Amino acid sequence: MGDAIEKVSIIISKGSLEGVYPGLIMANGARAEGIEANLFFTFFGLDAIHAKRLSHIKVAAVGNPGMHMASLLGVLPGMSAIATHMMSRKMETFDIPGIPEFMEMIADTGCGMYACKASVELFGFTKDDFISQVQDIITVGEFYEKAAGGEIIFT
Repeated sequence: MGDAIEKVSIIISKGSLEGVYPGLIMANGARAEGIEANLFFTFFGLDAIHAKRLSHIKVAAVGNPGMHMASLLGVLPGMSAIATHMMSRKMETFDIPGIPEFMEMIADTGCGMYACKASVELFGFTKDDFISQVQDIITVGEFYEKAAGGEIIFT
């Protein structure tokens, strides 16, 4: 048996349901086990913390190998919305909260939430564009400082 994990830093770089939820679930699970957790949102993962976008995140129907046959149909108008609706209903049956509620819940457990400075600048955002749970906009170097001594997980 190895040493117990004491800290995780999770990078969320995709702005789709299947890109955001794994990181949120892992952070929530870490906090439930008493493990320190930080979330670092970069590139399109910023949508998960963007105040006007986090309620509108959809399943990526095109180019998503996990969608199997639906991926071929994903080019049709409305397929992403249909896939998102179906996935959201399925998640509700398992009591998985929506992204806004999940963000609040995880932040309340003490999980750190940070936006990538380079991505924020690239997309022309400011701290005011993000939900209140975002603690800071930090550089990759600052992220590594926060991650020191723990595991880094890229979702």
